[in-house]
Amino acid sequence: MQFPTQHKHHRLRVLAALFISLTFTASAASAASAASDVVISQVYGGGGNSGAVYKNDFIELFNRSANAVSMNGWSVQYASATGTSWQVTTLPNLTLQPGQYLLVQEAAGTAGSTNLPTPDKVGTIAMSGTTGKVALVNMATAITSASSTAVLDLVGFGPTASAFEGSAPAPLSSNINALLRAGDGCTDDNQNATDFAALAAAPRNSTSSLHACSASSNPAIATNCPASLMLAANNGGSVSLSASDVDGQVNAITLANGSAAAFSLVSIVPASSVGGIASAQLNVASTLAVGSYPVVINFANDQGQTASCSVNVTVQGAIGITHSIPQIQGSAATSPYVGSAQTTEGVVTLRMANGFYMQDPQGDGDPTTSDGIFVFTSTAPAVAVGDKLRVTAKVQEFVAGDSNRTITQLIAPSAIITLSNGNSVTPTNISLPLASVDEWERYEGMLVRFVRPLVVSQNYFLGRYGQLSLSGTRLEKPTNRYPARSPEAQAATAANLANLIVLDDASSAQNPNPAPYLGAENTVRAGDTVSDLVGVVDFGLITSGNPGPTGYKLQPVGVPVFSRDNARSDAPESLSGNVKVASFNVLNFFSTFTNGATVDGQTGQGCKLGTSISASNCRGADNLNEFNRQRAKIVAAMKAIDADVFGLMEMQNNGNIALSHLVSGLNAAIGSSAYTYVPVTASTGDDAIRVAMIYKTEKLKLIGAALTDADAINNRPPLAQTFALANGKRFSVIVNHMKSKGSCPNDGSLNQDQADGQGCWNALRIQQAERLANSFIPQVQAAANDKDVLVIGDLNSYGAEDPILSLQSAGLVSEIERFIRPHNAPYSYVFDGESGYIDHALSSKSLSEKVVGVTEWHINADEPLLIDYNTEFKVQDLYAATPFRSSDHDPVVIALNLQPQSSDVSSQIKSLSSGLSFNRSTQTFNGTLTITNIGSAVLKGPLQIELSGLTTGITLLNASGEHNGSPYLSSAISSLAPGQSFSLPLIFRNPNKVGINYQISVFSGNF
Repeated sequence: MQFPTQHKHHRLRVLAALFISLTFTASAASAASAASDVVISQVYGGGGNSGAVYKNDFIELFNRSANAVSMNGWSVQYASATGTSWQVTTLPNLTLQPGQYLLVQEAAGTAGSTNLPTPDKVGTIAMSGTTGKVALVNMATAITSASSTAVLDLVGFGPTASAFEGSAPAPLSSNINALLRAGDGCTDDNQNATDFAALAAAPRNSTSSLHACSASSNPAIATNCPASLMLAANNGGSVSLSASDVDGQVNAITLANGSAAAFSLVSIVPASSVGGIASAQLNVASTLAVGSYPVVINFANDQGQTASCSVNVTVQGAIGITHSIPQIQGSAATSPYVGSAQTTEGVVTLRMANGFYMQDPQGDGDPTTSDGIFVFTSTAPAVAVGDKLRVTAKVQEFVAGDSNRTITQLIAPSAIITLSNGNSVTPTNISLPLASVDEWERYEGMLVRFVRPLVVSQNYFLGRYGQLSLSGTRLEKPTNRYPARSPEAQAATAANLANLIVLDDASSAQNPNPAPYLGAENTVRAGDTVSDLVGVVDFGLITSGNPGPTGYKLQPVGVPVFSRDNARSDAPESLSGNVKVASFNVLNFFSTFTNGATVDGQTGQGCKLGTSISASNCRGADNLNEFNRQRAKIVAAMKAIDADVFGLMEMQNNGNIALSHLVSGLNAAIGSSAYTYVPVTASTGDDAIRVAMIYKTEKLKLIGAALTDADAINNRPPLAQTFALANGKRFSVIVNHMKSKGSCPNDGSLNQDQADGQGCWNALRIQQAERLANSFIPQVQAAANDKDVLVIGDLNSYGAEDPILSLQSAGLVSEIERFIRPHNAPYSYVFDGESGYIDHALSSKSLSEKVVGVTEWHINADEPLLIDYNTEFKVQDLYAATPFRSSDHDPVVIALNLQPQSSDVSSQIKSLSSGLSFNRSTQTFNGTLTITNIGSAVLKGPLQIELSGLTTGITLLNASGEHNGSPYLSSAISSLAPGQSFSLPLIFRNPNKVGINYQISVFSGNF
C-alpha cells in the first residue's frame, strides 16, 4: 500500500484560473482584529447522526467586511467542549471576497438524507452534535489554547464549553439545528450567546449569493489592477484590469484626466449583475517615450461610487541580451552560468502561479541544449502566453528533492519587459521511449508534442495530486519477468526509466476539484491512452513534499483527452472446470475502526498488534460509514467472481468477527447462505491482519481441521484446509501472505533493500518460502493423504523474484506463468508506474495437470484511488458500490477440473477371502483377500479395492483411505492380466466379536 500524506513542493506550479468566487493569492494572512473581518458564520456537528438532515458536519465562514481577505495559511480547528486538544483542517490558499461564504465539510456519519452543497474544503473532523469549540486560526498548526493570539474568531457552544467569546457560550446545537450567526453572518459583538442562535442548518458555499453586511455602509468598489507594467521602447503592450462591488454594479471604466494620449482603454465590459466583474484592457501605444508613467484608472458604479487604481507603466530601452536561453541551459546537466545575472529573450509558453515558462522560438539548432527555461517570480506573474519577453534575472540550479538531477531556472528577475504579444512557439516532436532517462535534460523547460500515443501506467495519485504516469507502452516490473540482478532485469529497469513521464495538472492544489482527466464511469484506467499530448517538460518532486520521489513531468497545454483502451469487465473471464478458487487481498477489512468504534456499536475498542491493543493499530475503515462502503465494494467483487473457495488476505486478526461480517454481507447479496468460513485456527500470528478462507458448503466439505504454521518465521501464519467434492475428489488450499516490502530495516542485514529491484525483507521472504515448501506443504499433504495442493495469496514477491524461484525449484508450478504469460504480461498490482503480480497461484505437480485455467480480474490495480471507499481527501466523492477499486490488488481466479480418475472394473474380477484368525497379542482379526482377473482384457493398475457395507463397529486397520465413506486398499501393481491373481492382507479390529461382512468393488486408477 501507498500512503501519500505530504504536500506538493512549490515546483509544482499553478496554472492560474481566476474566478470571482475564489481568487488565488500568495499574500500573507491578515492580522486579527477585535471584530474579525472573516468570522465563523455557522457550525453544524450533527451530520450523519440519527435524525440528521445533512450527512456531514460542517463549518461555514463569512467575510463580513468590505474588503477581500486572504486566507493563505489559515485553518479551522475543533476541540471538544472541555478538551484542550485541537484538530485542524487547513484552508485553501484563496481570497474571500466581501460578502462571500466559504464551506468546510467535515466528517460524515451513516445517517442524514442530504449532501452538502459543494464544499470549498474537505476535512475529516468528527464534531459533537451538541457542544464543543470551533476556532478560526491564522496559522495551520494546532493551537494549544483558545486564548492564542492566532485565534481570529471563536465559537464555544453548549453549556459545558470551556472557552467562548463574551459572557456565555452559544446555545446547544442538535442533529437538526446548526448554530447560525445573526445577520446572515454580519453580527459580531464578540458575544457567542447573543451572536448565535440554534436554527435549521442552511449551509452556504463560495458560489452562494454575496451578502453585503450593511447597506448604509455602502461597501466600496474593489479594484484588481497590476501594480506595474514594464515595456520595451517602440513596442507597446497591454494589461487586463477589473473591478467589482458587492452591493452594486460597476458600469463605467475611464482613464483619469491627464493620462498621456498613448494610453487607451479597450474591450470595456461593464458588470452584468450586482457583485459582477467589470473588465477592460489598458493599451499602451508603441510611440510612448522611454520613462515611467503612473496611469490612474477610474471605476464607477450604479450607486454613484467611484474607485481608482494605478498602474505604473515603465518604458525603457531594452537591455541587451547577454546569452540566449539555449546558451544559459548549456549541453551539460547544469548551466555554465549558475549564479550570474543574465538577460535573455523568449516567448511565454505556460503561465504558472509562481512564474512562467518561456522559450526561444528559433532555438540554436543544437539538439543537446534546451530552448526553454522557467522564470521563478514567487507570485502570479503579469504575463500571458504568447508574450515575447526580455528578462534579466539570476541563473540558478534548483534542487527539487534530488541533488543529482537539478533543473536550471531564472530567479529574482530585475526586469521583465514585454516586447510583443500573440506570438507562438512550435512544439518539438518527441516520442517514448527515449534513448535513456538522461535524454530528458535536453527538453527541460521546452514545449513538446508526443507524436505517438501514450498509455497510462499509473493513476494512484490522480485524485490527491492530479497526476498520471504515462509511458510509450505499459511498463512491467523487471523482476516480474527476469530474475533479480540478471542483465535482462537491469536493462529493463533502465528502459522503464526512459519510457516514463508524469502528466501533472499544472497545479499545486491537493485534491483538485474536479479531478482532471476522468472519462466514462468517472475513471481513467491504467492502460487507457492519450494522443497528441502537448506540454512543457518539468522536473521535480512527484506527489509529495520534500523528501519524496522525483522525476520528469509534463505540465500540459490544453486539456488532454483520454481514450478508454482498457475497458472494464463486469465479471472475470469465464473458465471451465468444476471447482473455482480465488485469491483476494481485501485491503484491511476491519470490523474495528480507527475511531475505536466497531461495526456492532461498541466504542473505545482497539486492534491487536503484537501485545498492543489500540485503535491506532486499526488499518481499515475510519467509521461505520466507510465500513459499509468498503464491504459493499468487496461483496460486489466476490459475488461476481462466484468462487467455490476464497483465500483472503488482510482480514482483521480478531478471530472470526470481521470475517463473519464479510460472509454475512456476501450471503445477503447472493440471497442465500451459500458461504461459510473455515473456522479460525489457534495461531493467527501477532500482526493486526491475518489470512482466512471461505467456501461454498453445498459444493465442498471440509476434510479434517484447518492447519496453520505457527513457526516464528511467519509473521502472518499460512492457513491450509483440505476440501472434498461430492465425487470424492479432494484438494488442499494454502493461503499465505508473506512479509511486505515496506518498513525497511537499517541493521546491515540482507533484509535491507539490496537495490536489486526486490525491495526490503527479501531474505526473510526467501526463508518463508523455504519453510512453506520444505515443511508446511508436506505436513498438509500428509494430513490430507493427498498430494494435490494449491498455494495462493499475496506473496509480496513478483513473478521472477527469489522467493518465487525458490518455490518453483521445490516443485511448485506457477499457473499464472503457465496460463497468462503466453498471452499478456501478468499483473495484479501497480507500483511506481510498473505492473506485476504479487498475488500468486502455485500448485503441486500432481494438481497442476488438473488446473484448466487462470485469470486475473483487473478491477483494482488499473483504477484510481479516487474512487475507493475512503471519504478523506474526497472533495469530489465518486464512490459507487461496484467492484472497481474495492482493493489495491486484483483478485486471481483458478479453475480446477477434479474428476474421478478411476473406473469400476468389479465385473471383471473374482474375489476370495480367506478365513480370519484372531491374534490375541494384537487383538485383531487377520486374513487375506485374493483378487483374480476373470475377464478377457488386461486391467491397468493401480487397483483400488473398496470394502463397502462393512459391519458396524468393524474397522479395517490397514485401509489406504476412504472412498464414498467406505475403506479401501490400494494395490500398486501396474497391470493384472486375464487369469492373473494377487493378494492383500486384511486386518480388522472387531471389539464386539461379531460377524464381519462386506462387499468388494474393484476400481482401476486412483481415487
